[in-house]
Amino acid sequence: MTTAVVERPVVTSRELWPSLPLEEWQDTYATLHMWTQIVGKIQLVQTPWLCHSWHVTFEVTPSGLRTPLISHGTKSFQMEFDFVDHQLVIRTSNGEVRLIKLRPRSVADFYAKVMATLHELDLDVHIFTKPNEVEVPIPFEQDHVHAAYDPDHANRLWRILLQTDRVLKKFRARFNGKCSPVHFFWGGFDMAVTRFSGRLAPLHPGGIPNLPDWITRDAYSHEVSSAGFWPGGGPMPQPAFYSYAYPEPPGFKDAPVRPAGAFYSDSMREFFLPYDQVRQAESPDDTLLEFLQSTYEAAASLGGWDRQSLERPVFTTGTEIRHVERST
Repeated sequence: MTTAVVERPVVTSRELWPSLPLEEWQDTYATLHMWTQIVGKIQLVQTPWLCHSWHVTFEVTPSGLRTPLISHGTKSFQMEFDFVDHQLVIRTSNGEVRLIKLRPRSVADFYAKVMATLHELDLDVHIFTKPNEVEVPIPFEQDHVHAAYDPDHANRLWRILLQTDRVLKKFRARFNGKCSPVHFFWGGFDMAVTRFSGRLAPLHPGGIPNLPDWITRDAYSHEVSSAGFWPGGGPMPQPAFYSYAYPEPPGFKDAPVRPAGAFYSDSMREFFLPYDQVRQAESPDDTLLEFLQSTYEAAASLGGWDRQSLERPVFTTGTEIRHVERST
């Protein structure tokens, strides 16, 4: 009797918080950014619009990033970037599954393969093929420039998002007011969570490259304190955690945020904490939570938020929560 051997990729980094120097994977990063935009735009055109563009985001999974359930008439499907087995997985409500290998291939080739696969599944979708939020957008079907894919670095990104998702959810649980899910935006290629004061914000000036101003103004229609993780780029040549407020209250940039090493960028108008400072800390969770909490407090206190009604007691462990349940 012959036993079938299933080939799997070489096991990559097992660190909870692996290193991800921007200069080591810039080409893979640029390609993956465009691949996620293709899948994200498919989700965009098939999903009812939610406030602040929350309908277009991905969520982190035990193996990668996926869309929510997408409707196509009475049929539904879901798409997931699997960064363990390195494939794009498309599943339908009819029980059909298709796999597209994640390997070095151009954006144009990936776009053609995804669209052909959807057609094969009777899920024809038409998207606007010009990328968003990049300085030099190349339509997907013409992009033969971006064609890199390193599985180790893609896996490292996913591991960082996995841990960041967990910590951001702890932080999110401290808030009673309107708050976004913890989600991944394929436009900016960042993971974020956003708290709201409940008050309207002044009209946002817009100006994000290749993003209609009305979308930006919908995103910032109300006062926010937003934080998350970004692999870096442009004026930020390293991966970092970020936090900003809109509108930015007077004195925000000079607020004494923590931990030491966090800094305010005048060009980007937000606080940053280098990712390596978190990954190398004795307690990465506590270090990141300190940054998230102190920058939020700066935004909320200086912005005159009703903190007493918006914030809630912190239950940090399941044991504490079970204790509360038993006592009620």
